Amino acid sequence: MALESGVQQSPAFHCQQFLRVPITSWTQNFSFPGLSKGFLRKSSILSISMSPSFQFGIIREKKGIFHVMSPDVASPGLAVELLDAWDDEYNGVIIDTQCLPSSPNAFASALGASLSNWKLKGKRGIWLKILSEQADFVPIAIQEGFEFHHAEPGYVMLTYWIPNEPCLLPSGPSHQIGIAGFVINDRKEILVVKEKCPCSCSGVWKLPTGYINKYEDIFSGAVREVKEETGVDTIFLEMVAFRHAHRVAFEKSDLLFVCMLKPLSSEILIDEQEIQDAKWMPIGELIGQPFYQDDHMSRKMIEICTSAYENCYHGFTAQQLISKLDGRLTQLYYKDNKPKI
Repeated sequence: MALESGVQQSPAFHCQQFLRVPITSWTQNFSFPGLSKGFLRKSSILSISMSPSFQFGIIREKKGIFHVMSPDVASPGLAVELLDAWDDEYNGVIIDTQCLPSSPNAFASALGASLSNWKLKGKRGIWLKILSEQADFVPIAIQEGFEFHHAEPGYVMLTYWIPNEPCLLPSGPSHQIGIAGFVINDRKEILVVKEKCPCSCSGVWKLPTGYINKYEDIFSGAVREVKEETGVDTIFLEMVAFRHAHRVAFEKSDLLFVCMLKPLSSEILIDEQEIQDAKWMPIGELIGQPFYQDDHMSRKMIEICTSAYENCYHGFTAQQLISKLDGRLTQLYYKDNKPKI
């Protein structure tokens, strides 16, 4: 059997689904000009029956949209590839990013066939991770009805909700996590910094702050940030308080955890990329700044930390425990009322 297939590529095209008839047990495979090697795999063949008038073939572009148009093709059957995927825990599907077809045309036809198959199987949510080098696939997925979920350096995650009901897929990341390090020495001097950023606290002596890294614990992030900004080595004692704010950077919510740290060194060596200056400052001088007279939350944070230092207040310590939910070691923060180091 001879099939005529002409392919034009564009950053944004839509290939109409090839599934037009019920699934049967037909197993004969065909190869098509223009499709990438490995496009047909035994483990991902969807067998369908076709009538003699089944339309397939030449893909033409009109106003940036691709349509399937071809002469009638007489054939007893046609094998169409399905995307490799595995089931998640919620009757959904996670598409294998590493096994996506190499060409946009192959991806478009395989995605359409796969969606039809998953709908027939009663699947619910579909997860599709597209890498930077596969960026041409993004507009194809959007044309099929996928929506953006979140993005990270190197990839974008898209989702597709099949049922005709409110989407139950979890939303994308909504919070960023920061820390503030309260470091006080035996002379009751607090380690403070002046940042270079042109923000509301510019020129103000304040606690060292920063964001924790991916896969980093809160307490270790506090120790790292203090070391990076001031050069002072510390150990974590307790989490004294935390603040929850909304619509901060990129309209995300913000969690700031205030951690009390014990200094192991006193010499200051600032990070000149971020910090204008750093020093040890008496508590009274710190909260006596006009900024703290107007900022009641920041002033309260300093007061709580001071009470914790004087053993008049106890925060949360970190204990490493195993959770049966995932079998992994994790940090649980709670009050254990043990004497501080």
